[in-house]
Amino acid sequence: MRIWISSILLLAALSCTKEATTSRNTASKDSVSTTEAQKDSLKTGQDKQTFNFVTELCDNKGLYDSSKYSQEEIEGTYKLWFQYSGLLLSKPSVFKPETLQEVRRDKDKILAKLAQGFAEKKKALESLKVVNDPYWQNSKAQKIQELILEYEFDKTEILAFSDPSILLNSKFSKNCENFVRALNSDEDVMIDEWRKLRIQMSKKNGSPERVMDEFENNLHAQNRNEYAIVDLITFGWGNCANNNIKRIEHDEKMMKAFNSLFIKIDSKCDEP
Repeated sequence: MRIWISSILLLAALSCTKEATTSRNTASKDSVSTTEAQKDSLKTGQDKQTFNFVTELCDNKGLYDSSKYSQEEIEGTYKLWFQYSGLLLSKPSVFKPETLQEVRRDKDKILAKLAQGFAEKKKALESLKVVNDPYWQNSKAQKIQELILEYEFDKTEILAFSDPSILLNSKFSKNCENFVRALNSDEDVMIDEWRKLRIQMSKKNGSPERVMDEFENNLHAQNRNEYAIVDLITFGWGNCANNNIKRIEHDEKMMKAFNSLFIKIDSKCDEP
């Protein structure tokens, strides 16, 4: 009988020991789970980064997932969308005979400066790191091609102010043949096309009388041919040929594509 009691006691002791061990193991597992959860929580917090950027009227703070995009990619994509939305190169705007003469005189310097600006912008665009998806990668490639065409167009226009015959074989002259022909014809043909251009310009202007009065005044000036060349290249061929440059649309679609990179965006805006 004593032996049986001892066995019961022994079994009870073993049971207590097993329960204690199980309890410790369970506590240990719970502790590990808690630690992992804390790590996951911390990791999630670390993956959320902010990017400050400006638009026309707003200062913006965007929260993005840095496990998907780097700061460099977000910044590069912003530059492609917003900062590179307009013309990338600068050249003299020729609206008067005085500027025409300056461009003719300083043609080589202007072309050299234009080439330098093109090289710098092309290098900047090629090294720009944007979000690695087909939309943004394709937009970057198209922007580089747009820059190349813009450079070729600007160079052609600057040369044409001194020698309009360069427009005869230009790829930008498609659908602009009337201006090219007038610039490379006798004075009567040039003046006639100039008048037609001014009439068209007046129809699109808020003060059509002023446009035509200006034409009549310039028509009777001693250097009227220079006035004609300025208008026919800048407002005629220039505006027409510019349509032959394929440009990417910095439109609502692109804005939405940029905004979609963020978890949320907080904006502080001025009234328009």
